[in-house]
Amino acid sequence: MSVPRAPGPAPAPTADTVRRLVRPLIAGSGPDDAGPEVRPVAESGGHTTWWVGGRHVLRLTRDHEAATRARRELRVRDLVRPLVGVAVPRSVAHGDWAVGLAYTLDTRVPGRSGEARDVSAVGEADLAGLLTGLREVSVRQAEALGVPRAEPRSLEELREAAERAVGRLAAEDEFDAGNLAQLTRDAAGRLAAPAAGAVLVHHGLGGGHLVVSADGRVRGVLGWTHAVVGDPAEDIAGLAAAVGAPAAVRAATLAGYGARPCLRGLWLARCDTVIRLADRLADQAGRPLAPLRNQLLRAWESILLERATELPDDA
Repeated sequence: MSVPRAPGPAPAPTADTVRRLVRPLIAGSGPDDAGPEVRPVAESGGHTTWWVGGRHVLRLTRDHEAATRARRELRVRDLVRPLVGVAVPRSVAHGDWAVGLAYTLDTRVPGRSGEARDVSAVGEADLAGLLTGLREVSVRQAEALGVPRAEPRSLEELREAAERAVGRLAAEDEFDAGNLAQLTRDAAGRLAAPAAGAVLVHHGLGGGHLVVSADGRVRGVLGWTHAVVGDPAEDIAGLAAAVGAPAAVRAATLAGYGARPCLRGLWLARCDTVIRLADRLADQAGRPLAPLRNQLLRAWESILLERATELPDDA
């Protein structure tokens, strides 16, 4: 007989919970040793994240869906590590910290968040290597690991939602509504994702998941929990909001993507950023607006491709 799962998320682990968990996992920690210093990083996506000393990161899940994704992430990281050309965290220990709730103790990738450092021209080449490597991952292998397939989003539906959001932003003097006029209904239709061409997609290439060195190199990529088999334009979109539209398009072009997926990714990012900012403005929780404003500005940077060409018919 199966044991019923407790409803709702588990309580957030305390520092004492974390110390008891990691003490036997870190080399040199004896039973009477206080163990390494632990301090919380952030909590998001069902995970509670802690720094453990200076070299490790502990992530704990608080619900069973997140635990399933976390276990799958370990397999995905092993699959992509030889191909993407940047560091991917390694798990030095993993298991369950409570009934059915997974944890992983990972090596810390040296560098700072892409939200705090700009990516250099050489860093763009690192991003190109990442996108190239993701294209080379066997879709069959990824799906055998349990990676789900995601259907491409409708750019026309997203354009309509963005139109409503732009009206709210214009009323708050946050955005020029005329900018969205470049994406006509016809253009959105021509930038639909092709029927073929699904690849492994990180699906979360925000600045917080990029580890950047002092010289602007992209040294690592974190956060593989939501990887899917799907539209590569989603990763181009993520990079446009994270590092700017020109850098994202240059990286995608270096990775071998043509004009259509680059422009599709660009407009996915532009629609997403106006929708997210409008939703945050309507939110009464008082959460900061600056990160979303910065993402919008980066995604709406103009690129040579849109100034010099018509929307292409070629794939």
